[in-house]
Amino acid sequence: MKQRIALAPFVLGVLALGTSALAHAFVDHADPKVGSTVGNAPATVSIWFTQEPEPAFSRIEVYDSEGKQIDKKDTRADEKDAKELVVSLPDLPPGTYKVVWHVLSIDTHKTQGDFKFTVQR
Repeated sequence: MKQRIALAPFVLGVLALGTSALAHAFVDHADPKVGSTVGNAPATVSIWFTQEPEPAFSRIEVYDSEGKQIDKKDTRADEKDAKELVVSLPDLPPGTYKVVWHVLSIDTHKTQGDFKFTVQR
């Protein structure tokens, strides 16, 4: 019985860690797809997250191979899907682009990451 009582705080701690990890917003999927090669330049980058991001404190940035930010700096939530963020792009020439995202989820957890896609034409 004493062993069970001694294990209780450990088990509760492990469960709390697992629950808090689920509370973070991570990429569910993106368009263009992570690591993809597309034939035509996309007009936007859309990212769907596992949890609703707070648009006012979240952003998507797109960089060219020279490290210059080339998106239109208009990150916004999709009107129909609160888990989707979108940023507009200019007409992109062929090349590889890096997408960097920073998200504050509605439960105040911050996450960030990046991925690349390539435009072929």
